[in-house]
This record gives sequence, structure tokens and C-alpha cells, in this order.
Amino acid sequence: MWFCDCFFDPKPKKENAVPTALRAAKTLRGAGARVLLSDAVREYFVGMGQEFAEDAKAFELCDVIVTVGGDGTILHAARQSLGYNKPLLGINIGRMGFLATVEAYEMEKLERLVHGEYILDRRSILSVSVDGQNRFRQTALNDVVISKSGISQTVDVEIFCDDILVNHYQGDGVVIATPTGSTAYSLSAGGPVLDAHIAGLVVTPICAHSLHSPSMVFSAGRRLRVSLSSPLGPHNALLSCDGRSPETISCQDTVDVALSDKYISLICFNEADQFEAIDKKLKGR
Repeated sequence: MWFCDCFFDPKPKKENAVPTALRAAKTLRGAGARVLLSDAVREYFVGMGQEFAEDAKAFELCDVIVTVGGDGTILHAARQSLGYNKPLLGINIGRMGFLATVEAYEMEKLERLVHGEYILDRRSILSVSVDGQNRFRQTALNDVVISKSGISQTVDVEIFCDDILVNHYQGDGVVIATPTGSTAYSLSAGGPVLDAHIAGLVVTPICAHSLHSPSMVFSAGRRLRVSLSSPLGPHNALLSCDGRSPETISCQDTVDVALSDKYISLICFNEADQFEAIDKKLKGR
């Protein structure tokens, strides 16, 4: 018996979220699965005969987590389910849906999911910690972004690899991305596309004030440290993991970034899904 915990983005603008989730649930049940929806979305399915569970219970019971939304929904589910080691499949109703494997018009793929006809694509995640005035620890599937907090402000960023200074960027900030996140903000900032199966991470400056500020790719075992090397005056810098609400950091803080020993498994139906997504969703935009 298969168990699927279905998430979706309940924002009013996502008009297709509820009907898409209902079609997905019907398809999954028709193929022999039991479907659990997050208790957090119960109000959107009142009287529709759905089964609900609190997130922790659903993560414990399910074999697969199915999200309905965009990339942000997948990133949220990945963070919430990190300790449960359950694979994720995204149904896209967002603008890009680069991490999603199924479009809203491809519900027949869910039958393959129930029948076990899929591939697990293991993706690295970042472990991010701040040591200084503001101590905290977070994870990121895509990237961690350190950026200026004011329109007219710039930040000076020093990058250390295994305690050796390897680069210095002055500009709007820096993106440290996993191979998965190399096709997100890092790519927009001029960084390279990394094969998602590579064990490594890429550092890309944002609008650097230099003609010679290339991205740098580091191997999996490297530990990076980022420090702000010049006084910010009354301003601070901002740190955000996977686009979440930013944390404020200052020159007294250092940011340590490394690949975690944990990982996220994304469900796909083709060994080259990442490159198909690049071809279909990135080219021509």
C-alpha cells in the first residue's frame, strides 16, 4: 500500500491549486494509493471526502511526498521533511516549476509513481551557519544568498576555502549554490549550470564591481567561510536560504557553508530530467 502526502500552495492567486490537488488525489487513489493531505490545508477541502493528517504524522506514514504548486512549494516541503528521508515529487502549477517532474496536464505519470516506475534523483543540500552576533543554522536545497540591504549600498565579501582566502568580491553580494540551485539565482547572476549529480557547490558574485570576478566551483569536501570585510556603517547585509525571509548579518558575523551529509531525493521518470527542464523551461525565456 502506498501513502502519499499531498501539499499545495494555498495562495488565492494559485487558482488551480485545489482542483489540481483533487485530480492528483483521484488519480493516485485510482492507481491503488492512499492519499493523505496536510492538515494545514483542510479548510480548502471541506466536504470533499479527503483524508488528512498533521504534517509530522503524514511524513512518518507516507512513502512519497507530492507537492502541488511551484518551486517554492517544493523547497518548503523539502525543508519540512528533511529528517524523514521521504522522496519528493512536484506537480507544477507555478510559473517555472523547474524542480517539478509533472505538469498539471500530465496526471498519468502519477500512475507510474504508484507502480514504482520512477528513478530517485539524490540532490545535495547546503548546511549554513552564522557565528557572531546573530547565531543560527539553516539548510538550503538551492542556494544561500548574501546581499546588500540598501539600494545604494554595496558589500565587500571575502570567500575563504578551508581557511584560505580565495576571492574577494565587491558588489551587490554573492550566491552560494548547490548543483540543483545552479540553474536558479546563480545562473541569473552569470554562474555556470552544474550537472545535478555533481557533488560540489558554486560561488557566484552578484553584480560585481570588476571585470574579472568569475564564479568558482568547489568540490564536495570543501568548507567555505564568508565574511564581510568592510564596515557597513548603519547598514547590515542580508542572508537568505532558498528565498526565505532574510536574516540580518553584520561585519561581526561569519557565514560557514558546506554540503550537508543529508540529502533530498527528487522523483523523476528520466535520467536526464534536469537537462530536459533546461531545454523546455529555460531556453527561449
